[in-house]
Amino acid sequence: MMITTSVGARNFAAVAVSKSATWRSRRRKDPVTTKMAVSNNQRLISLEVSGSGAARESYVAVKEGFAYEEDYVKAGGSELLFVQMQQHKEMDEQSKLADKLPPISIGDNILDLVVIGSGPAGLALAAESAKLGLIVGLISPDLPFTNNYGLWEDEIKGLPSWTRKVYGACLAKYNSIPDKPITIRRAYGRVERRLLREELLKRCVESGVMYLSSKVESIVEATGGHNLVACEYEHVVPCRLVVVASGAASGKFLQYEVGGPRVAMQSAYGIEVELQIHELPKCYIQHDGIHGYRDYAKEPVPCLEDQYPSFLYGMPMSSTRETCLALKEAVPMDFLKKKLMSRLRGMGIRIVKVYEEEWSYVPLGGSLPNMKQKNLAFGAAASMVDPATGYSIARSLSEAPNYASVIAKILKKDYSKGFLTFKRNNWNMSIEAWNTLWPQERKRQRSFFLLGLALLLQLDTEGSRTFFRIFFRLPSWMRQGFLGSTLSSIDLVVFTFSMFVIAPMDMKMLLIRHLLKDPTATTMISTYLTI
Repeated sequence: MMITTSVGARNFAAVAVSKSATWRSRRRKDPVTTKMAVSNNQRLISLEVSGSGAARESYVAVKEGFAYEEDYVKAGGSELLFVQMQQHKEMDEQSKLADKLPPISIGDNILDLVVIGSGPAGLALAAESAKLGLIVGLISPDLPFTNNYGLWEDEIKGLPSWTRKVYGACLAKYNSIPDKPITIRRAYGRVERRLLREELLKRCVESGVMYLSSKVESIVEATGGHNLVACEYEHVVPCRLVVVASGAASGKFLQYEVGGPRVAMQSAYGIEVELQIHELPKCYIQHDGIHGYRDYAKEPVPCLEDQYPSFLYGMPMSSTRETCLALKEAVPMDFLKKKLMSRLRGMGIRIVKVYEEEWSYVPLGGSLPNMKQKNLAFGAAASMVDPATGYSIARSLSEAPNYASVIAKILKKDYSKGFLTFKRNNWNMSIEAWNTLWPQERKRQRSFFLLGLALLLQLDTEGSRTFFRIFFRLPSWMRQGFLGSTLSSIDLVVFTFSMFVIAPMDMKMLLIRHLLKDPTATTMISTYLTI
C-alpha cells in the first residue's frame, strides 16, 4: 500500500478518519509476540513479526526516552513496532544523504541554522534557507523516504514532475448515501517518493547544505547567546538558531502549550498488489461504516469492527497493479490487515502478488508549540498536520520558502552591538518566525477543526452516517474548501451554520450541547475573538 493513497483518503474522508480514540494500551495478539526486554531501562524490546509470507522476521522496537506519554503516543504508541518497521525499510534506490552532502565541520565555527530532521519538511526548509545565503547544517539519521505521499493539484498550484501518476477525479461510495457514487472532481497525484527525495536532496546540494548523520541528544543555549546541538558520539554543533523538523514526537526539543486537547490517532494498513481482476475505478474510496463492510464481507463481523468503522481506498498504479487501503484510527495493524483482506475477498478480488506492505500512523490534533520559545519547528513538529484531514506535506512544501525568508531576513541583521542585543534579536526573531508559521487566522481555522474533531470523536457509526448525509448536501465549493483547508475562519462559521440548518433535530441538539460544554468550543471562541 502507498501512503500517497492514504493521504488522499484522509484528505477526502477527514471526518470518518478523524473519529480516532485517544491512546490506550493494548496487548497485541499474534502475529506479534514479545520475546524479551534487552536493556535495563526497557528501551529495546525484541519482537517477532510475521510478514505476508510464511517466514517470520525478528525486529527490535526501540522505545526512545520520550519526553512524556503524549510524545510516545505521537511516535506510534501501541503501534510503535510497525511505525519503526516502516521507517527502517530498505530503499536501496534512494541516495544516501552522506554521499551527496558535505559533512558539517565539528569545531568552533557557528552555523547560522541547524535543521533537525531530514523528511520532506526538513529537506525543503534546509534547501530554501541555504539558497538565501545562510550557512545551514542538517542533522538526522540517514534514512530514506519509506512512506508514500499524495497531493491534490489545487493545493500545490499544479502537480510537479515528481508526481508519479495523476488522476483527474476520485469516485467515492458511502453507505449513508445509497443513491449513487460521488465523484470528487479534483486532480490527485501519487508522489514518487524516490523522485521527491532526489529533488529535495538536489536542492540541498545546489544551495550548499551540510550534513551530519546522527541523532540529536539535546539543545542547550550557550553563554554567547547561540545554541549548542549535542549529538551522538559527543559531537556538538554550535549555531545561531535551531529548527526542529523531526516529526510529531519532538517534545524532547520543543515545548507545547499546556492544557490543549489530547492527540487523536489515525492508523492504516495497506498493500500494493497485482490483482487477478481490474475492476476498480481510477481512484476509489468505499466508506460505508460497518453496514457497508458487512455487505461486502458476507460474514459475521467482530464487535471491534462495529466499534471502529473504516474505509477502503484503491488506486490503479499501472495495468497490473492496484493500491488498496483500509484506514482507521489507532487499532492494531494486524486487525486492519485482516479487515482489508476480508473486504477484498467479499468484493470478489483475488490478490496475485503483494509488492509492498505499508503501515501508516498519523497523530491528529493536540497542542500547538509554545510560541515564546527560542527554538523553532516546522512540519509535523510544528503541529502543521491538519487535524481535519491528517494531511501536511503540501503545506510544508508550499510554506518552506516564505518561512526560510523570514528566518534569513532576521539572521542577516547586524549583531555587532553586543551580547544583550544579540540575545534580544534572537528572541524577537523567534516570535516573528512563529507568527509567520501560525498567524492568528490559521490559529482560528485550526481551533475550528479541533472543535470538529472533538465532536466527531463522540459520534457512533450512525452519527457518522448522518454527518455524511448532511455534508454532501452542502454546495460543492463549501465541501471542496473544507476538504482542501481553503475556507477562511469566517467561511467555516458559514459552513457550520449551513450544516446546522439542514441537520436533523437530534444532530442539532448534539451540536448545541457540544458548543456549550466542550472545552474546545471555549478555546475556539477565545481564538476567534483574539485580534
